[in-house]
This record gives sequence, C-alpha cells and structure tokens, in this order.
Amino acid sequence: MVEGAKSWFKENSTLIYFLIAQAFALGAAGLSVATYMVHLETRVATLETRGSPHLEKIDARLTVLEAQTKTNKDSIERIVDVMTRKLNINP
Repeated sequence: MVEGAKSWFKENSTLIYFLIAQAFALGAAGLSVATYMVHLETRVATLETRGSPHLEKIDARLTVLEAQTKTNKDSIERIVDVMTRKLNINP
C-alpha cells in the first residue's frame, strides 16, 4: 500500500505541487480581501467618528432635497385635490 502511494505521488508530483501552490494562492487572495475589507471598515468608522467636511455638505444637501420633496408632494396633493373637486370625484 505504501509502495503504491509512493509511486503514485512520484508520478503525480507536479499535480500535487500545483494544487498545494494553488491552495496557498487562494489563501493569500482571501487574506488580501479580508485585509482590504478591514481597512475599508476602519476608514468608514474613522470618518463616522471624526466627521468630514464632505459628509457635512452631503447632509446639508440631503436636508434641502428632503424639504423640496415634501414641498413637491404637498403641491401634487393640492393639485390632485383641486382637479378631483372640479370633476366632482372624491378619492
């Protein structure tokens, strides 16, 4: 049995070395992705903690957009109300 395993290993040593190298490469790629994700999460946490001038600008713009959206929604509701009143339809 051992003799057969030795001969099989000798005959297929190139394949075995390739598979081992591939496993190491996949492990290194996985480790690299994990490191990148941790680094990215750290940067996001730092930005959330310290704040950023860009985030303040985005917050201000979002606030303005939310106000405009509410105004537009109120206008649309008023227009629908006026149009349905003229048609004597009550939604």
